[in-house]
Amino acid sequence: MNVVAWARVSSREQREGYSIDAQLRAMRDKAAKAGWSIVREFVVAESAKRGSDRVAFNEMFNWVKANARKEKIDAIFAHKLDRVFRNMRDAVRLQELEDICGVKLNFVENQFGPGAAGALSFNVMAAVAQYYSDNLRTEVLKGMDEKVRQGWPTGTAPYGYMNVSDRNEPVIPHPERSKTLVRLFELYSSGTHTFESLADKLLAEGHVYRPSAPRFDRCSLSYIVNNRFYIGELERNGQVFKGSYKRLIDRTTFDACQDVLHGRNRRTGRPEIMLSGGILRCYFCGFAMAGEYIRRKLRNGGHTPHIYYRCGNNHPDENHPKVRWREANVEAAILAEFETIRLPTPQISQWFRDSLLATFDDVSTAQGHRKRTLAKRGTDLKNMQDRLLTAYLNGVIDEPTFQLKSTDLKSQLEQAQRQLDETTFDPSHAETALAVYDFSQKLPEIWRGSNWTTKREVLDCVSLNRTLSDATLVLTKRKPFDFFVERPLFHNSRGERI
Repeated sequence: MNVVAWARVSSREQREGYSIDAQLRAMRDKAAKAGWSIVREFVVAESAKRGSDRVAFNEMFNWVKANARKEKIDAIFAHKLDRVFRNMRDAVRLQELEDICGVKLNFVENQFGPGAAGALSFNVMAAVAQYYSDNLRTEVLKGMDEKVRQGWPTGTAPYGYMNVSDRNEPVIPHPERSKTLVRLFELYSSGTHTFESLADKLLAEGHVYRPSAPRFDRCSLSYIVNNRFYIGELERNGQVFKGSYKRLIDRTTFDACQDVLHGRNRRTGRPEIMLSGGILRCYFCGFAMAGEYIRRKLRNGGHTPHIYYRCGNNHPDENHPKVRWREANVEAAILAEFETIRLPTPQISQWFRDSLLATFDDVSTAQGHRKRTLAKRGTDLKNMQDRLLTAYLNGVIDEPTFQLKSTDLKSQLEQAQRQLDETTFDPSHAETALAVYDFSQKLPEIWRGSNWTTKREVLDCVSLNRTLSDATLVLTKRKPFDFFVERPLFHNSRGERI
């Protein structure tokens, strides 16, 4: 008798194990004992539930149907019934194959007798196999729904994150790709990049999409900047759940990227104009302020250039006021904002700088003293452990007392070591803080002495958002510049600000 052998596992991971080998060995042994000839072997890794998606099964079915007479095939041979199918549609197809071509089903473990009793047993087993698959699907979906409700994504983590085996935190930021993700959103939210220029910029900075394709493509960039997973939103079955994982992108940056995608920041002015291209936005509608370069003709035949900034919304609503500023007025407003960051007098500024320096010196001294104290504490605890072990070996103390004291000393030593590890002070932090402070106090002079490229960088460094209304400029300042605007209070004074 000629047979076609069919061996199946449900996933690629199982295929790499021993299940396939065990199935083939059992079928070959039984075929050899029964004197059967295996015409062809089909070895696949696919689900037996979705009949229309079973590519390998359909290939086997069509091959057997086309070659049944030519190869004189008598049966399809499998280890068990559920290795061939777990849905009634495929069961009916195989029964029709037997009626048309005379190709029966044979199994190593399941045996069905002839007649109505055998058919009943076959149908019952097929129904049980489908029930198992349906129930498994229900339980898996139930588990996936619950996982999402608890704030964790199902399947492979999106770009910038990675799956880990920790049940309490199964998804964490990827050590390298998370930095690329943050940089990607930062660049695109500025409104100065297309997907092509963004991909080139990321590649030039050394950011890699994946080893096989280092450069980001348009589709991957579009998917990433549209994915609300990055702001902590998980969508499933039409519902949105709050994510429990660490978020890398804040909503302000994400919304800025959506503005870029939907054209609310498009450039309608000339890119060479200093503050055009999205660095300033309209207070009323959020559109980018467009730059206008106007040349006014003089009586003597010459021209005087004028630069204006207007709202780039070409279709404002009826309540939208006219927003149009001369560049000189915008610069004057920016300088006025910078002046609010600077402390009132050079004497106060120098006093504050000296206080910062003294504070860092005090912190460094205190940290050094604490480290020495904790190091000595660790040495004393180790000596106590040695003395405790010597006393136990000499029989001075019994085992229960030794175990109790040893556990206590070990706990104290771990705590001291943990505190020592946490006691760190990097002197470069003090240098950075002083450099930022000096920069904040010289902002007006830096602005006046810079070209337009540097001015844009300074403005972006100092502020998160910049909006123009019909009368005022509002800068949402970054930390720590907002702290200098608020001005600290003298605690021993009557409440006056510095």
